[in-house]
Amino acid sequence: MNYRHVYHAGNFADVVKHAVLARIITYLKQKEAAFRVIDTHAGTGLYDLSSVEAQKTGEWRDGIGKLLAAELPARSAALFAPYLDAVTGFNEGDRLQQYPGSPTLARRLLRHQDRLTAIELHPADSAILKARFEGDWQVRVIELDGWLALGAHLPPKEKRGLVLVDPPFEQEGEFERLADGLIKAHKRWPGGVYALWYPIKDRGAVNMFRERLRAAGIAKVMDISFMVRAPSPEPRLDGTGMIVVNPPYVLAEELAIMLPELHRILAEANTPRPAVTWLSASR
Repeated sequence: MNYRHVYHAGNFADVVKHAVLARIITYLKQKEAAFRVIDTHAGTGLYDLSSVEAQKTGEWRDGIGKLLAAELPARSAALFAPYLDAVTGFNEGDRLQQYPGSPTLARRLLRHQDRLTAIELHPADSAILKARFEGDWQVRVIELDGWLALGAHLPPKEKRGLVLVDPPFEQEGEFERLADGLIKAHKRWPGGVYALWYPIKDRGAVNMFRERLRAAGIAKVMDISFMVRAPSPEPRLDGTGMIVVNPPYVLAEELAIMLPELHRILAEANTPRPAVTWLSASR
C-alpha cells in the first residue's frame, strides 16, 4: 500500500510494458468486434514527471526520455507509433511532462465500441482514477483488489480482449500470486489475452515463476525478457519481463524488430540481449 508508481513512471520497464500493451491493443483492433481491456492494478492513470517524486529518481530520463529522443528506423518507428503517439498526446510541444499509465494509455488506443475496466485497490489512487475518467461511458473504474478481479470479472461480456496484470511487487509472494491468478483466470476464460509484468531482480524467484508456468498446462505462453544492465550480485532491478498468454500471432515478429532497438537505446554496454521464448510446448 506504500508503493507509488510516480517514482518509476516512464522508466525502462514502463517503456517495454507499454510498448507491448500498445501492440496487443493495435492487433485487437484489426477485427470490428468490440473488446475489453481489464487492468487489474491500474494506479492513478497519469503521472507528472515534473513532480518532486518523479524528479527524485529521474528514472523516466533513462526510459521514455531516451526513446523519444532517439532516431528509429522506419519499421521500428511504425511499430512504436501507437505507443509514442499516445505519450506525446498528453504533452505539449517537445516538452515531456506527463506520462500515461496503462489505463490511460489503453483508453487512448480504444475505438468507440471498445471498453476498459480499470481496477485499483488503494482508496486515494482509485478516487483519482475515478475522477480522471468521470463521464467516460467506455470506462469503468472499480476500487477492488486486482487479484480478486481475475475471478469475478472474467470472462467479459465481449468475449474478446486483454487482461493486464501489473502488480507493484512490494509484498512477499507476488510471483506466487501472479502464477495462481493466471491459472485461475485462464480456467475461467481460456481464450483471453493475458499480459503479466514482472521484475527481473530476484533471479531465483523469476526462474521458479517461469517453471511454474511451464508446468501449468497453459498453451501459448510467451516470455519476454529485457535487461538494461548485467546481473548484479545484490538485488536490484536489472531487467523487466512480461508473460503474454495467447499473444497475437504477429507479436513475436514485431518484438524481433522492436526489442533490439530498445536495447540499443536503453541498455548499458555488455548487457544480455533481449529474449522472447515460449514456456509452453503448444503454440
